[in-house]
Amino acid sequence: MNSAGTREPLDVPAAWRGRELLGRPDWQITLEAKEIDELLKAIQPVLESGRPWQETSRGDYQMPSLARRLAGIQRDLELGSGSTIVKGFPVDVLDEEQAACAFWAMMCHVGTAVSQTAEGQQFFHVRDEGFRVGQAQARGPNTRNRLSFHTDRCDVIAFLCLQQALRGGENQLVSSVTLYNEILRRRPDLLEVLMQPLPYKRHNVDRGNTLPYCRQPVFSFCEGHFAGCFLRVLIERAHQSEDAPDLTAQQVEAMDFLEEVAEASELHVQFRQERGDLLLVNNWVNFHRRFEFEDHEDPQLRRHLLRIWLAVPNSRPLNPVFIDNYGATGAGAIRGGMQP
Repeated sequence: MNSAGTREPLDVPAAWRGRELLGRPDWQITLEAKEIDELLKAIQPVLESGRPWQETSRGDYQMPSLARRLAGIQRDLELGSGSTIVKGFPVDVLDEEQAACAFWAMMCHVGTAVSQTAEGQQFFHVRDEGFRVGQAQARGPNTRNRLSFHTDRCDVIAFLCLQQALRGGENQLVSSVTLYNEILRRRPDLLEVLMQPLPYKRHNVDRGNTLPYCRQPVFSFCEGHFAGCFLRVLIERAHQSEDAPDLTAQQVEAMDFLEEVAEASELHVQFRQERGDLLLVNNWVNFHRRFEFEDHEDPQLRRHLLRIWLAVPNSRPLNPVFIDNYGATGAGAIRGGMQP
């Protein structure tokens, strides 16, 4: 039961703890030679046609064995641990454009790409663009800064590593289900605060959104389905804005405690996404972050990841409060992303 005052810990596959994730059968997948061959053959007609691969869809890529593998990953992201790293993506035999097309082809078999910018860009380059703090176009992924634990505005986020940094840039994941359970055990009073909507300021690059702010809880339930959602930087921007309500002392305490719990080494897991690694994370059951990094002097060797935000057809229903930020809340809906 999960009504106020009668909450119980969640015993689900996504409630993993720390390095336990690394031993899960759905965590690490290695592509087989047959699957790689199917992928390379599937993208060739698209590349030769001159048609923009961003305008293609699942039906344009026939790769039966790999499609079955991706269907399993899609299922496990929703019903299993909620995170998978795919090894063996053929970056060494593809140039950047070909790799981007192949990444897109694979993700077409997992879900539908949603926009990551107000211009409708469904494909994003994660690398240090040299933006200064305060610049309107600055986003965390386009800096070399350490990022805090957070979720993105989509069901599943996918990263393909083309090049890793000289030093740093390690990834960390933590189960938001486990965070819910831990806070329930240790500070149930603060859990109740985190289950109430918090103000989120409109992102500085979300220019298609007419709302100055929206409200979202960190933890919520809909039809018995759990959802975790957290991006503290936008909550704090709302607090600093005249357009949104101020945070209460208890709300600040609750977020501080949430991050304190997430910092526990026995709860989160750390790893380094290497060249050719493809990471997929279900945002509703996992928070993720990245460490600060130092790049190579050679621009060709600098850290570079490709990112796609996905709405997946087997997604969970969401509390109706998410409608303002996600556009739809029904199970399997195409939702999330930024409005044009």
